Amino acid sequence: MTEEYIMGLMAGALRTALFVGAPCLLAGFVVGMIISLFQAVTQIHEATLTFIPKIVAIFLTLLWFGPRILASMIDFTRQMIISIPTVVQ
Repeated sequence: MTEEYIMGLMAGALRTALFVGAPCLLAGFVVGMIISLFQAVTQIHEATLTFIPKIVAIFLTLLWFGPRILASMIDFTRQMIISIPTVVQ
């Protein structure tokens, strides 16, 4: 097992983690920015106003991107299981 192989595994893990987490984080960020802008314009500073829209946005994002996220996680897991004999040697 070489350093290049380990770096490849780490790069694949980071790429998978980014692909899995990014859609939900971006949806929460965009909805949070829109609500913050709304609160600044209307001067309604209610802390609980942001929770429900963010939860709904993240839920819809998971429904939309869920199959692709799951496929990405399954592919990475399959690659890790296939590479077990290489890692053990």
